[in-house]
Amino acid sequence: MAMLQAAPAAEPSGTAAFMIQMFPLLAIFVIFYVLMIRPQQRRVKEHQAAISAIKKGDEVITGGGIRGKVTRVMDDDAEVEIAQGVKIRVVKSTITGVATGSSKPAND
Repeated sequence: MAMLQAAPAAEPSGTAAFMIQMFPLLAIFVIFYVLMIRPQQRRVKEHQAAISAIKKGDEVITGGGIRGKVTRVMDDDAEVEIAQGVKIRVVKSTITGVATGSSKPAND
């Protein structure tokens, strides 16, 4: 009978219960930010820096997979020579990769 009359354990107050429930969500968001958002932002900044540093003679790869050598750089565009005497203008933001002009192809 004495067991039935024992007072129940104290429950956390409303604010403490709310914080206990929110902690897992906050932890998930922090982990998501550290593992996914921050590295993606770093890659975007590196890509923008590479695009803004394009100069004549750099070898580039466009979003469509076309490789070529930059012959002229304008504000938003670049002129790329994809074959001898064949030049195309591409929007700089569509360039996905940049290699310096100092490297030579293996088959030359």
